[in-house]
Amino acid sequence: MTGERPSVADLLARHGETRRVFLRNYRVMANIGIHDFERQGPQALLINVELYLQPPQAALNDDIANTLDYDFLRQGIASLVASRHFNLQETLVHAILELCLSRDAVVLARVSSEKPDVYPDCDAVGYEATRMR
Repeated sequence: MTGERPSVADLLARHGETRRVFLRNYRVMANIGIHDFERQGPQALLINVELYLQPPQAALNDDIANTLDYDFLRQGIASLVASRHFNLQETLVHAILELCLSRDAVVLARVSSEKPDVYPDCDAVGYEATRMR
């Protein structure tokens, strides 16, 4: 799940072509954490997602129906975050990976989360995982 990142060359060798969809620094307010101060209310969380896609089976024809719609990703993450308190970033990241890989076109998904406000002496603490179909 975590570990070496497949390169674009690896994906190209496997599929002949690949495409990438991404969501950068999606800021959500999340009920997340194990510490008492984290359980007092929602805190900021930054979510990053990269999805590598199989080549389309047909021409795109400038039609959203022929590609992966970004809305499913953003709305799905918002629903997951709002669904409950998560003790661990790891748990949330793996739930987002499941969401991403629920789409047949996704070959590889990389998801990270960052808490930017936990420690005053660093920009963020976070977790990242990558999963390949």
